[in-house]
Amino acid sequence: MKKHFSRKDFIKKTGLVLAIAPILSSIGFPNIILPKKKEKLGVALIGLGSYSNGQLAPGLQLTKHCELRGIVTGTPSKIPTWQERYQIPDANVYNYQTMHEIANNDDIDIVYIVLPTGLHAKYSIVGAEAGKNVWCEKPMAKTVRECQSIIEAATKNKVQLTIGYRMQHEPNTQTIINYTKTRKFGAVTEVNTGAGYSGRHRKGNWRASAELGGGAMYDMGVYPLNAARYVTQEEPISVSGIQSSVRKEMYSEVDETTEFKLWFPSGATANGATSFGKSMGNLDVTCEKGWYKLEPFQSYSGVRGEVSDGTKLPADPDNQQARQMDNDAQAIKENKNPLVPGEEGLRDIAIIEAIQESSRKGGVKIQLS
Repeated sequence: MKKHFSRKDFIKKTGLVLAIAPILSSIGFPNIILPKKKEKLGVALIGLGSYSNGQLAPGLQLTKHCELRGIVTGTPSKIPTWQERYQIPDANVYNYQTMHEIANNDDIDIVYIVLPTGLHAKYSIVGAEAGKNVWCEKPMAKTVRECQSIIEAATKNKVQLTIGYRMQHEPNTQTIINYTKTRKFGAVTEVNTGAGYSGRHRKGNWRASAELGGGAMYDMGVYPLNAARYVTQEEPISVSGIQSSVRKEMYSEVDETTEFKLWFPSGATANGATSFGKSMGNLDVTCEKGWYKLEPFQSYSGVRGEVSDGTKLPADPDNQQARQMDNDAQAIKENKNPLVPGEEGLRDIAIIEAIQESSRKGGVKIQLS
């Protein structure tokens, strides 16, 4: 009988994965089936919603190591426009019932899952079983068990799995991560961060659907949650959270707002917030000998910051999605560990499950290890 781990067991196990990650990145992944040598790897976008249409497809016109070669959609009316705009041949167009046939298409090396969160596991597994490298948009999935199933499928089929945390590729974000690693301003003592927008997601929109993985915490909350982890360079040992909805006519199934707190082994704490009812986008890091911050910290462009020593971090002009996809494609070509592997996405979902549990119990503190 297959054993399923509890969240506590999982965090203990993934702690080991974290510890050996630098070693893995240095030696590569010899068991991965590498694509034939190509100047550019072929990417198929799975789901042609607003992010694929507005960010990923345009970003793929700017990449050096990969290019858009295929699409998977459940809306036939979108196909002619995409084919004309991006010169996609009939042979590289699929629907969700035929997606598995991508296994026979040498034009496509990577499938990028750009679907509602509740569908990430299903179609990431289809892609992995077709022998294609999988890029899965954040958040990785709804549950730890679903995340485990994606990782298992990628491992079994010897393909690389990467989660679409574009901010970890962004230059100013990398700069402040390095401040923490080098302790330029001493140890981190407190993080305050939030990501949200004023939205109206009516019935029928996946962001208002519990089944499809909607809600503010899944949609936007992974930004401050992941940020708290990468700016402290620690894994939390406990968490509390409160989830609520004011506009219950829209958000009866999911959270409209979530506030959470994380405690880290060093004594650092992080206060996080996310909402569909309020615009926010700050990442403020307080250290023993100074501070640094980004605002906005998770937008598609214009990420900028400042530092207590007077340093300014101007916005980088390059396309974030193009940089992310080029980095991930290069990792495949060179058989190196990607910057954001599947285990990273899984860790966030384990913490989200604890936040949800805390909220159900009135905001009590939940121990993670």
